[in-house]
Amino acid sequence: MNRGEDENVKDRPLTELLPAEPDEVAEAAPPIERTDTPRTTESRALERKGAAFLVASGILLSRLAGLIRQTMMARYLGAGLAADAFNAAFRIPNMLQNLFGEGVLSASFIPEYAGLLGRGDENEATRLAGAVAGMLALVSSIIVALGLFTAPWLVAIIANGFTGEKRELTVLLTRILFPGAGLLVFSAWCLGILNSHRRFFMSYTAPVLWNLAMVATLIFFHQGRSEVQLAIYLAYGSVVGSALQFGIQLPQVMTLARGIRPRLTASHESVRNVFRNFVPAFVGRGVVQLSAYVDAWLASYLGNGAVSSFTYAQTIYVLPISLFGMAISAAELPAMSRAVGTTAEIGAYLRGRLSDGLDRIAYFIVPSIVALLALGDLIVHLLFQSGRFQLGNTIWVWQILIGSTIGLLASTMGRLYSSTFYALRDTRTPLRYAVVRVILTTVLGYLFALVLPGLLGLDRKLGAAGLTASAGLAGWVEFYLLRREMDKRIGRTRLIRSRVARLWLAALVGAALPWAYKLAVDRGSPVLSVHETVVRAKLMDLVLLAVYGLTYLGMTAAFRIPEAKHVIDRGTRLFKRARR
Repeated sequence: MNRGEDENVKDRPLTELLPAEPDEVAEAAPPIERTDTPRTTESRALERKGAAFLVASGILLSRLAGLIRQTMMARYLGAGLAADAFNAAFRIPNMLQNLFGEGVLSASFIPEYAGLLGRGDENEATRLAGAVAGMLALVSSIIVALGLFTAPWLVAIIANGFTGEKRELTVLLTRILFPGAGLLVFSAWCLGILNSHRRFFMSYTAPVLWNLAMVATLIFFHQGRSEVQLAIYLAYGSVVGSALQFGIQLPQVMTLARGIRPRLTASHESVRNVFRNFVPAFVGRGVVQLSAYVDAWLASYLGNGAVSSFTYAQTIYVLPISLFGMAISAAELPAMSRAVGTTAEIGAYLRGRLSDGLDRIAYFIVPSIVALLALGDLIVHLLFQSGRFQLGNTIWVWQILIGSTIGLLASTMGRLYSSTFYALRDTRTPLRYAVVRVILTTVLGYLFALVLPGLLGLDRKLGAAGLTASAGLAGWVEFYLLRREMDKRIGRTRLIRSRVARLWLAALVGAALPWAYKLAVDRGSPVLSVHETVVRAKLMDLVLLAVYGLTYLGMTAAFRIPEAKHVIDRGTRLFKRARR
């Protein structure tokens, strides 16, 4: 797909790039770098990649800590009753964090706050941050209280397939976890402030403490306790970790936003702008969360282990979305939110940043898709197989990962398109298309998870893979709608077909080497079962995955893909620093 430009963009008024109520939005639009800045294009590109690298580094550390947490959960809780109950319970209060957290604040708070900083109005920015903190404190407190009271009904809605002891345990865990979710809301508020000040690393590494608190709980309390008792201890450990995650960010926030005071007010225009955009962003995020809970609800009918297996798979396939989609989108949003100039300048500026971001996303997501599809068994075996998590669990999670590959690229690129809409102060367009995606996910999920396995005479466990596959199909529809609407605003943005073809070729060749090893040495076994010990098998997992990654990097460097050079240069600099 060749990149093109809508030649009519330069002749259209700026209001056509903006959402409804254009005069009000245009008046409030904060200044950002003009496209005629004296800095070279190369230096701007390096700055963008540097910001994305900081975000990705923070997310990587956080996700690695999350993988360790999930590995320990798999070891000590397995994929049975207690693991299902904990994972289902965690999804319910976690909705509060996701509703008020990063998604909503990125859409409404960060563009306005970053704009005030860009204009040098730090006092107004501080007042805005305090007003948002006051609103979050009020609303999240009410919802936490309601959650504690309505936990039995929430479990009945979200995990209606649970009965007896499993449902009772899920209700108890939900009540324990809810207050921690309230603390995570304020952690996301801290993230919004830190990102706007370009302090990306701290905000994205803070969740490491939350994960480590849960890991420590599992290590210190697993002996002499049943799986049910350990799940209860783990819930309390999660609440402690939530407090640590918020607490480590707060001092830096107080330093950057001096004199901040939480308060309830809407007397300033910037506050009204945030609240105006907050409502559609809140609804849109709620719609997205509804999709996740529909998946959990459907999985609860697939038997013991389905919910936890789905969660283990989600931990893996969300990693590339977070590392690359979230990292690039989070780094681009504050910068895109400051665009000023003529209509042609703004359109060209956003189009350039969007196209560059899409290229970087494709470079990392294409090999992620091939890895999950062809080598997912190695990944699951490496991360989770031990203790109560055995061969059958590994195969089941791999099957779910295969389903997830369908929509991985669309979901990741869709994040960047949504961030571009947010930069234009448009939270309504992503909301409309999120609704479409959720409706499709619900209908297709029901068919793929509960209907088709029975009609085709398949094991109903495969319904969990149907859930991820249906979500992927719906994700492509949402991505197409977002891209079509953005084309109308700023002109066409496309990936280059020949470049993407080289990425796929490099990924497939890289995967062929470890795949051949599995066929020749392990005789097609889905895990490396012929090796003498678990340690040797997991070391071989690492070796084969490293061979895959290095082959892909080497081939893309030979193809002169710019991102390959950037990865090599970054690795070289880190290696030199480590040797000093």
